Amino acid sequence: MWKYVGTKECNNFLLSLKLFNCEDDKRYLKTLYSLSNNIEKNYHLFKIKKHNGKVRHIYEPKPLLKHIQRNILKNILNNKEISNYAKAYHDGISLTDNAYPHLKKRLILKLDIKDFFENISFMNVYKSCFGLEYFPKSVGMLLTYLCTFQEYLPQGAPTSAYISNLVMKDFDEVVGKWCFKNNISYTRYSDDMTFSGDFNPHEVITLVKKELAKLNLNHNYEKIHVIKSSSNQSVTGITVNEKLQVNKKYRLKLRQEIYYIKKYGIDSHMERCHIVSKDTYLKSLYGKVLFVLNINPYDQEFQEYKSFLKNII
Repeated sequence: MWKYVGTKECNNFLLSLKLFNCEDDKRYLKTLYSLSNNIEKNYHLFKIKKHNGKVRHIYEPKPLLKHIQRNILKNILNNKEISNYAKAYHDGISLTDNAYPHLKKRLILKLDIKDFFENISFMNVYKSCFGLEYFPKSVGMLLTYLCTFQEYLPQGAPTSAYISNLVMKDFDEVVGKWCFKNNISYTRYSDDMTFSGDFNPHEVITLVKKELAKLNLNHNYEKIHVIKSSSNQSVTGITVNEKLQVNKKYRLKLRQEIYYIKKYGIDSHMERCHIVSKDTYLKSLYGKVLFVLNINPYDQEFQEYKSFLKNII
């Protein structure tokens, strides 16, 4: 469709996207091309230490690039459908949606995609989001540059999460349909894949490895978890053995905090724990209680905690 489109038509196409407010057409185009050609200079790098001691790199785009990326997300990417098996990074979906399909299953297999965002390449993004089906090649390439960093998908850009779902759409559909035929439940929450039912884990791992290879991705061999129903089965922090419930460790910590507040009083408890802001602490605690109730609204114990904290606040 776009085979014989020239520079003028491509520029008019870019102008029609209205990625940011600019009355001067030449300045608008010059800015987009300048950003795409100097993309590394338009990010701030933040390093966050993970629980395992490794460092996660977060790339925050500078204001203009972030504004443009948000418009790309709103006006272009959100119009593209993702797989129903993807349970993260889109409106109207929650942790509960990811956990519920795995409720009361004999076996749960949890797999992880290794270095997920860093291994989603420039061409993965281009083909999945901005290919010739909808965009002239030069326009699609420019949009891809605006959404990538050093030719991969950066964590921190507003577009990255939804793009990851678009890149994984064919994978999700192939794996999901195979699982459906074999009576296996499958969901993917970002880089976390969960399978449940009565099956041979090796067969699933073999399929996942094969399909990920098509995207030049790999599963993390260090994060293969097979959990039987006799053990605590948890999916993205939610226990799924008999009913959906926030995991035991999370609830126990909240229970202890409420106990000490009742026993010593809020001011004394805060002093013992070196907590500075009462308002911030109580609102955080209240939010955590609401999270438990969001997963299991019928938890009478946490309904009482909700009322108790509400009265204090």
